[in-house]
Amino acid sequence: MNVLTVPASLDHQTVDAFFDAVAVSKEGKTLFDARHLRWVDPNGMVGLLVAGTVAERKHGIIPRLELPESTDVMGYLSRMAFFEAAKGVFEVDEPGRRPPPRASDVLLEITPIASNVDVHQVVDRVQSRAGAILTSRLGYPATAVVQFSVILSEVCQNIIEHAEGPGWVAAQAYNWARRLGRYVLVISVMDVGRGFRGSLGDEHSARYGDRWGDTTALEAAFLHGITRFPDSGRGQGIQQIRKQVRKWDGAITIRSGTARIGQVPQWDDTPPMVDGLQPFPGAQISIVLPAKAKEE
Repeated sequence: MNVLTVPASLDHQTVDAFFDAVAVSKEGKTLFDARHLRWVDPNGMVGLLVAGTVAERKHGIIPRLELPESTDVMGYLSRMAFFEAAKGVFEVDEPGRRPPPRASDVLLEITPIASNVDVHQVVDRVQSRAGAILTSRLGYPATAVVQFSVILSEVCQNIIEHAEGPGWVAAQAYNWARRLGRYVLVISVMDVGRGFRGSLGDEHSARYGDRWGDTTALEAAFLHGITRFPDSGRGQGIQQIRKQVRKWDGAITIRSGTARIGQVPQWDDTPPMVDGLQPFPGAQISIVLPAKAKEE
């Protein structure tokens, strides 16, 4: 049995190391030991599903998941529809009856994305919740709902256009009292498909020659707006997302293959570029939108 320990805190800051551990895991059935998980955000929840899918593809055996001992974490997972999404990804004992989850700021439960229909349904589903969370929790104007819907649509569309395979999306608001002193909205969109290098390679690898790789592909798409579509009007989603996230002083990071690139505001100490990660399929996008500061 190949045992992988899920870190006590699984979020956008720790999920890369977790993915690396999955990538180098030994042959055989994998046990994900999440008994000591104490904190998890959308990136951690969706990341678990991605990690389980990768382990199954790598070893040919559905992995087993040992559930957290924390009732709070179990409540979060339940509220975010993790257990429904985990069917077919993990071998897991059905959790017993749990107390009803406390009131939360869930914008979007974990939702699979496999087609354009799924993207449209996601956007439709969050319209009313987005208005409440963006205005009351983040202090954004009512018009922000439209811009947010565009962001959500584009990041989900990224799965359809680049991954050519299924993925997941989830979003929730949290009070980062200790870290930032205000609310944030965390959005996670991940897939286990071709990744940016695979998606853009046919059209653009020749011009980069030996320099073509995960880092170059991410820079081409994220910084220069290069797309796999000959039509210049398509594939500009990442550029639109970056522009809007910057306006809201938010952070966005994308991991694909062995690299991660990001647009990092002053309040975040995440490196804007990380290379040399373990090879990992697909693309994993994290967006953090902070509440407006009081002086704003």
